[in-house]
Amino acid sequence: MIVDSHCHAWRYWPYQPPVPDPTSRGLVEQLIFEMDQAGVDQATIVCARIDHNPDNNDYVADCVRRFPERLHQFADVDCEWTPTYQAPGAADRLARAIDQYHLKGFTHYVKREDDGAWYLSDEGRAFFEVAARHRQIVSLALPPHLQPVLRQVAERFPSVPFLCHHLAGARATEEPPRPLLQGILASAQLPNIYVKVSGFHYASAVAWGYPYPDCLPIVKALYEHFGPERLCWGSDYPVVRRAMIYRQALEVFRTHCDFIPPNHQRLILGENLARLLADRGTRS
Repeated sequence: MIVDSHCHAWRYWPYQPPVPDPTSRGLVEQLIFEMDQAGVDQATIVCARIDHNPDNNDYVADCVRRFPERLHQFADVDCEWTPTYQAPGAADRLARAIDQYHLKGFTHYVKREDDGAWYLSDEGRAFFEVAARHRQIVSLALPPHLQPVLRQVAERFPSVPFLCHHLAGARATEEPPRPLLQGILASAQLPNIYVKVSGFHYASAVAWGYPYPDCLPIVKALYEHFGPERLCWGSDYPVVRRAMIYRQALEVFRTHCDFIPPNHQRLILGENLARLLADRGTRS
């Protein structure tokens, strides 16, 4: 089984520059087609209520209803672009989203300049208490300098899996001794912190530089520290189309990370996330 840990779907293309097909480029049908062509069984759609898409949580919920055997929803809850970001009442908003969309996980994007204090505050603690009580996966876009904060949160909530986006923000351009990467690797000591093997086009010095040889040392370091059980492959489709096609987003890991043996690749390509999803959500 192959499970894509990170993709998106939108009614209307949200990014600049404009594209000639804004009403179709981000549709879920495009995602399902690409999954079928590449042999990907399931995917988690990371919601993002960004430009032109304030109803993205509702749209993705409808996509999951239409393709229940293929898709899972990680709803956008208080992401950095929302007016409710770190506003009072976050715990209640999360509880309502879990109930409304029957979630097993949600996504939360943190501002690049954030100092992390909110996540250690009473409001932040209440937010993650709801995540723990409802057995949620936290799909987290976190600036790498906040890994020490994440470790504190993960230690407070050991039952909550924290799934960091896109190589946890590591960059191939970081100069030795690579303190940000070292901070990411230090988070491997917490058994509930996971990393998505995705976003090579963000980490590389050349966004279109498939197969991204400068990223392979990052993947190898993550593999050596987190092990094969806490890494999850993801495509970043359809945003990844700026740099490569969907199949390349799969093969950059499956073919070119050949230092990972096949039995461990199977875990990273889908078995890890399938196991997490099977064990999540509020139990009746």
